[in-house]
Amino acid sequence: MPEQTHTIGDVTSSNLLPRIPSPLAHSSSSALQWPALREHIAGHTFSPLGRAWLLALEPSADLGWIEDQQKRTDEMRLFLTRGGSFDFHGLMDPTALLEKARIDGSALEALEIRDLLEVVERVAAWRNLLHDSPSESQRSWPGIAALSAPLLQYDLSGLLRLLRGKIEADGSLSDDASPELRRLRRAMERQHRAIEESLRKALRSFSEGGSTQDELITVRGERFVIPVKAEFKRRVPGVIHGSSSSGQTVFVEPLETIEQNNELVRLLDEEQSEIHRILVAMTRALAAEATPIHLGTCILAEVEAHWARARFALDLDCVRPSFDTPDARSIPSGIAGVLDEPAKQGLSLKGARHPLLELRMRRDHRARQTEAGDDLTPASGPTPLTLALEPEARQLIISGPNTGGKTVALKTTGLLALMAQAGVPVPASEAVFPLFTGIYADIGDAQSIESNLSSFSAHIVNVNRIAAEATGDSLVLLDELGSATDPEEGAALAVAIAGHFLRVHAWCCITTHLTSLKVYAANHAGVLNAAVGFNQETLTPTYELRLGVPGASAGLNIASRLGLAPEILAEARAQMTTQTADIGAFLDQLHEQLAAAGTEREALRRKEQEVARERSRLETEGRAEQKQRTRELEKKLNTLIDDFTYQLKETVKAIDDKKVAQKIARDSDLRMSRLRREFSEQFNSTVVAHTTGADRNDPAAMPHQPKGIKVGDLVKLKSLGRQARVDRLVDGKVFEVSIGPMKMRASIEDIGEVEHIKVVTPLEAARRRGGVTVSTVSGDADYMPSEINVIGRTADEAQQEVERFVDRAFLAGLPRIRIVHGTGMGILRRTLREFLKGHPHVTTVTEPPQNQGGQGATEVELRQ
Repeated sequence: MPEQTHTIGDVTSSNLLPRIPSPLAHSSSSALQWPALREHIAGHTFSPLGRAWLLALEPSADLGWIEDQQKRTDEMRLFLTRGGSFDFHGLMDPTALLEKARIDGSALEALEIRDLLEVVERVAAWRNLLHDSPSESQRSWPGIAALSAPLLQYDLSGLLRLLRGKIEADGSLSDDASPELRRLRRAMERQHRAIEESLRKALRSFSEGGSTQDELITVRGERFVIPVKAEFKRRVPGVIHGSSSSGQTVFVEPLETIEQNNELVRLLDEEQSEIHRILVAMTRALAAEATPIHLGTCILAEVEAHWARARFALDLDCVRPSFDTPDARSIPSGIAGVLDEPAKQGLSLKGARHPLLELRMRRDHRARQTEAGDDLTPASGPTPLTLALEPEARQLIISGPNTGGKTVALKTTGLLALMAQAGVPVPASEAVFPLFTGIYADIGDAQSIESNLSSFSAHIVNVNRIAAEATGDSLVLLDELGSATDPEEGAALAVAIAGHFLRVHAWCCITTHLTSLKVYAANHAGVLNAAVGFNQETLTPTYELRLGVPGASAGLNIASRLGLAPEILAEARAQMTTQTADIGAFLDQLHEQLAAAGTEREALRRKEQEVARERSRLETEGRAEQKQRTRELEKKLNTLIDDFTYQLKETVKAIDDKKVAQKIARDSDLRMSRLRREFSEQFNSTVVAHTTGADRNDPAAMPHQPKGIKVGDLVKLKSLGRQARVDRLVDGKVFEVSIGPMKMRASIEDIGEVEHIKVVTPLEAARRRGGVTVSTVSGDADYMPSEINVIGRTADEAQQEVERFVDRAFLAGLPRIRIVHGTGMGILRRTLREFLKGHPHVTTVTEPPQNQGGQGATEVELRQ
């Protein structure tokens, strides 16, 4: 998404999707499996908005946009490798809600406000991440910082203070939403208790005569009533508010509680009015900040898309591709030499792999391991592709046996070109592409029954369209050109079509079995032959692409391997012309020579590995000798310290004053113990630093320093010997920490241990509403929840769930748990608290402060 200034009138959902400048003409994305790859990359996102952004991603012919996308993804990849993290959960399209909020006097629902608040939380967190360390952001990820720069002029902290903590997980407003709402709810609670007491008195008086069904108070139409047997309904003075489904029970509101119920209904009306007023105020506050909310959502959608692409790149070991442009080729060779980087040329792929093929091979390997119970064998990926075309030789004719990988080479080249121009890193060790304005492919069986086209006709229609659109900046991929028709006519047509694309000067890769095309490539400047490998001994393909030589189709050899009758093969060989046989024999001899050269290269590689192993052995022996010397030196130093300690004690014994001697002895023991510990730590650190190279400022050789510290983690401070919580990252080496109410700054050298803490987001808590929710959990391991929500349960159901939960928590060793039961009439609260006070695993039962739930929750201390 290009940087721009958004106005409130610009709030549309279309702004949240990527804008692709100069979209690439690629009518072959399905044939090259671009939609399937895009779907896979989108699986690395966390929010529906980030997923939608990636699914709308398309390649572009705008080099500036491509480079920006690649640069930002590269920066995000570096951020991830350094242990960076950000929570994108809850990010959604706020357009419709913001438009609704802008209507004068409108009120969003509480759940809608909560959803928008979660978006605001994400936007504010991202803005603060960049705002707190702008110089570090410019240095670490300038592209991401430039993308996010428009957001820095807005501050959403005031909006968060206004809205945060006022909406409960179930969508209701908390008592803290306003003082008036708190007053009304307190009054309602008092009225509840008065009505309940009055009804209990009535129940006791009526139950003596057998009029009531049971001692139960219930609610009908917001009125508190008691159940009365139908035959005794005239004995209970009051208003009947309905009957049970069986008709045996009627629900009566006694006369003495009518006024009390009227007062409660009035309070309920006032509460609803206050709730509506609060929602209107919240809606108005959100509408006032619609511009930064929408702008931040646009930015975070693209940031998450870069996050997903970076995770994909790490998973498949991808690289950032380079682009060969006329400007790059115009660099003089002398200057390129000075820059220690040769001028880029044409289309070059080294170690390229088809991403979807590699992912499928990984899945198959895992499935086989699961069946066999083996998890030690590493997965084998597709054979890497190496390919090179220069501006003066843009056409490649690939030949060779069936199942040899010709089509895979075409698809890999085309798909990686689409990925590169869509801003996605490519799975290769090195990749250089021209800047294509169009990518076209004719791959596979294009037969169309609906269009009444045969395979050959469909191919011709497709090739004709490509020929009409392709230019010198296009990539054309043609599979089995000239097939599906008479061989002689197909060969002539294939040569003519290849010649057309040669004259157009398009970048072109063609696979074929036709000898005419192989001869065409040998006789025309600007055309290269290439062959997929084939093992003549085992008669199996090797899937390697060899540039500069044509390949033999080896159809007769493959037929022989598959068991075709010898007499049929002999007759087939007799039908071949002398010229065809000679060409085949020449190609077989040429590939044998290439195989011999490959064997020699493999022998050289093995010798290099032996030399490397010998070097490693010598280094290991040197390290062992160094360790021995270190132990001897440490032993001598410890002996010196022990001698000094002995002499110190003897000196203390010579002092006549026993009290002074005892004090000096005690102080000296403590001081010697501390000095010995500090000396040991410093000695070990010095040895490690010298061994790894850290004392020579090698940044990759500092294993004793903790990595990946983030806000919320618990760290052990060496200087105090106590654990502290990280509140803020000042910079990469200084952290603001707190120990209880005390706050301080600590350097990374003072941090000995790190306990990573994972915080459950509001969205995750909302998803667990009605069940078990968790506040925090240490690490990434399985955890026992510390909170249960029983709102909406009957008293018996809630007691059963809480009883099971307490047993599990006690067995898990939790020190305390929290039970959320809501306020309501207070039946759940009283039932559960009475039950908990008599539970053998419970020590104390307390009510949390109002800002932490008040009467709507109960905190329980468990026995240890």
